[in-house]
Amino acid sequence: MPGRIEITYCRKCRFMLRAAWLAQELLTTFEEDLSEVAIKPSSGGIFEVALDGETIATNRETKRMPETSEVKRLVRDRLAPERRIGHE
Repeated sequence: MPGRIEITYCRKCRFMLRAAWLAQELLTTFEEDLSEVAIKPSSGGIFEVALDGETIATNRETKRMPETSEVKRLVRDRLAPERRIGHE
């Protein structure tokens, strides 16, 4: 069953463009494996990615923005472990 991604971003920090770009990257890479990618505005400096309700990447503790390649690997490991991504 295809997965659902939810990207929560801080609108006050202007993270929307980053969230939209990540959504496009995930939809392009996992077009057969995802049923939906939702972009959810929030506040408090948050940038968080959840797959089927489980947080897989966040800046909450580390204050470091999750890298696109890191998020793609985490999604791949859960949805399509046999798939190669990029230059692996």
